[in-house]
Amino acid sequence: MNQLKATDAVRKPSWNRGRWMLLFLVLICASPVLLSYFTYYVVKPRGGSTNYGALVEPQRPIPATLAVRTPNGEIVSMQSFKGKWLMLAVAPSACDQACATKLYFMRQLRVTQGPERDRIQTVWLRTDDKAVPPAVAGAHQDMLFLVADRGALADWLPVDTGTTLEDHIFLVDPNGNLMMRFPKNPDPSKIKRDLAKLLKWSGLG
Repeated sequence: MNQLKATDAVRKPSWNRGRWMLLFLVLICASPVLLSYFTYYVVKPRGGSTNYGALVEPQRPIPATLAVRTPNGEIVSMQSFKGKWLMLAVAPSACDQACATKLYFMRQLRVTQGPERDRIQTVWLRTDDKAVPPAVAGAHQDMLFLVADRGALADWLPVDTGTTLEDHIFLVDPNGNLMMRFPKNPDPSKIKRDLAKLLKWSGLG
């Protein structure tokens, strides 16, 4: 009996050490998760947002009543273009220098996405049905030229204070929800970064 008690006394410290070692290993493995929760909920660092464009909240789906005219004169719902990431610009058909620069940025941003570029459709929403300058039309053959009512667009597309619809580039997700607005006179390299992240982490489109 005394021998059994002595054996138990030897095993007990050993068992306790094993439990403490197991707890230590669990804490080591869980530390990254615990640290991230502590940082987010306790420290709450400022400037945590990494996106350049302004996220549009709450969601603004393409209005069911928003109709556009295609180049062949057909009137269709804007919702019929869902399924791809839509990069939108709003401008009159005359397309001044600011408009031309914006369309150029959009074209180049799509091209720089490499194999993912086919998931993006650039769209120029013209606010009148006048003739497009030949130089502009020739430079953007992959872009959709659609005519839409400016008032209807203004009801859907929010703008920054002190800006107009024509100042921004907008991004619509493949489900038809307006999700991002880029500022006036944007930095194309920062828009490119936003697009690359969206295409990498989203299976949509």
